[in-house]
Amino acid sequence: MLPVPSRRPPERWVAETRGRETLRLDIPPDALRDRTFEISCSLQVAAKGAEGAWHALKVLVDGAQEWARRVPTHADGRDSLDVRFRKTVPAGRPLRLSALGELHRAAAVSLQLVAEEEGG
Repeated sequence: MLPVPSRRPPERWVAETRGRETLRLDIPPDALRDRTFEISCSLQVAAKGAEGAWHALKVLVDGAQEWARRVPTHADGRDSLDVRFRKTVPAGRPLRLSALGELHRAAAVSLQLVAEEEGG
């Protein structure tokens, strides 16, 4: 008789930083199964009170650009740039996520990367 596979809770990985513009999240491989993650990234910024402020965010998956945007920063306080996407990771492969912020006349408040497994 074959053993019954055990149910695992879905994986949840989080990396966050305050006041920095770059962040990396490395998820180790699972040798036995493919996994699909919903990945979210959020860059929170504060304008420095100057006109022409902007902030940009680039997200890399395993070293390749997955997403990038640059937007004007609201001059009256905090602003953000957020993205969500899904990524399937084959069995035996790690998942390496990088978030790279770029700021002009704005300051980083926080940067967060979250990877939540679908199903489990």
